[in-house]
Amino acid sequence: MKRKLTLALFAFLLISFFACEEGPGEGGTSTIRGKVITREYNGDFTISRGEYPAAKEDVYIIYGDDFVYGDRFETSFDGTYEFNYLRPGSYTVFAYSKDSTNLITDNRIPVVQEIEITKENQVVEVPDIIILK
Repeated sequence: MKRKLTLALFAFLLISFFACEEGPGEGGTSTIRGKVITREYNGDFTISRGEYPAAKEDVYIIYGDDFVYGDRFETSFDGTYEFNYLRPGSYTVFAYSKDSTNLITDNRIPVVQEIEITKENQVVEVPDIIILK
């Protein structure tokens, strides 16, 4: 009886170990990092007022196919951000920008980058996210 119980417990643990395929998200050793740049324009987006690092802007990350963001990071003084301790998988990184096609309302639109981490201990550099103000 003890042998059957031990064997059943071992089989359950073995199945549980292999069945728990971890997808994208926290709990790994990889990093996604990048920079947000602000392009500032006049009210109707016809005259550029300059370009500079986007300090104190929120950047969001979505893990895999999730419907809502999993984490948020506020950019540093130089526009940089970093999401640490990620597992291999697909990620979506985005920040919000003014919508230059809709001048009547103050709508904001997401500027999105799709990222793939393929292995542990990987540092993925995201192309610059350009937002309009």
